[in-house]
Amino acid sequence: MSGTILPDGRRIEAITLRGGGLRATVLTLGAIVQDLRMDGLDHPLVLGCPDPAAYLDQARYVGAIVGRFANRIGGARFELDGVAHRTDPNFLGRHTLHGGHDGTDLHIWRIEQQAADQVTLSLTLPDGHMGFPGTMAIRATIALRDQALVIDMQATSDAATPCNLAHHGYFSLDEGGDIRKHELWIDAAHYLPVDEGLIPLPGTAPVAGTAFDFRQMRPVGNCGYDHNFCLSDGIRPPRPVARLRGSSGLTMTVTTDAPGLQVYDGRHFNGLAGLDGRSYAPHAGIAMETQHWPDAPNRPDFPDQILRPGQTYRHHVAYGFDR
Repeated sequence: MSGTILPDGRRIEAITLRGGGLRATVLTLGAIVQDLRMDGLDHPLVLGCPDPAAYLDQARYVGAIVGRFANRIGGARFELDGVAHRTDPNFLGRHTLHGGHDGTDLHIWRIEQQAADQVTLSLTLPDGHMGFPGTMAIRATIALRDQALVIDMQATSDAATPCNLAHHGYFSLDEGGDIRKHELWIDAAHYLPVDEGLIPLPGTAPVAGTAFDFRQMRPVGNCGYDHNFCLSDGIRPPRPVARLRGSSGLTMTVTTDAPGLQVYDGRHFNGLAGLDGRSYAPHAGIAMETQHWPDAPNRPDFPDQILRPGQTYRHHVAYGFDR
């Protein structure tokens, strides 16, 4: 474990994990998975930045756990139990993205437990933080098991509040290249169409006959994906929901209990300094974020994502690799 001082004076730690045929570097800043590699392969499996200061700006969200509500809340507002709440409008000046401008990705998480192949980190968000009600206690265990990156998140709150935590890693299974050439399978018959602000429109839409139909594995392509795929109408036992395959045949399977999968094609990258001297161009990596559906606090027809006192939010995701 090694430490780095950020430009704002805060100290972060870099934690090295080894196990299950993988090795990873995890930062206490944002619970970021900075690097992930498979034994016998030279190239990283995720996008990451050697300079941790980059995660405060141009590499925002890359590899982090985002929340307290991942994805978007339309109009930066919601009503809960008859009370109106205004949240931080950090996206387009009118919506909330990933919990606001001071989301979980910018906080220094505490190390609670550490072993050779896993680490448990924790974070507490105060009542009213970014406009959300309730003091929220969050724990995340990041582990390497059986050639998989396994992340288990949980949270409690002393007041009813939206809760949606997500790992925001970007994956690339080839040495450099373009993830639009990767092949993708998603076990989803419906997705959420969005407006110009990426806020879901009314209802869900069938994927059949559209560019969103990945029920048979096919190339990602160039259709501008930043959408939620509807995996289920609520929390389910962990099951494979997506599979990504690179040109070399390396495959990543996503297993989760979550009801949604946000797929983003990484088109915003523009020369970001990355691992091993790489420069990340558009589509250098693909984000596959298991989570609740976006704007759910304003959509009673979406799966419930309200965490209430006495309940424990739980979210499991595993990214398994196979050659």
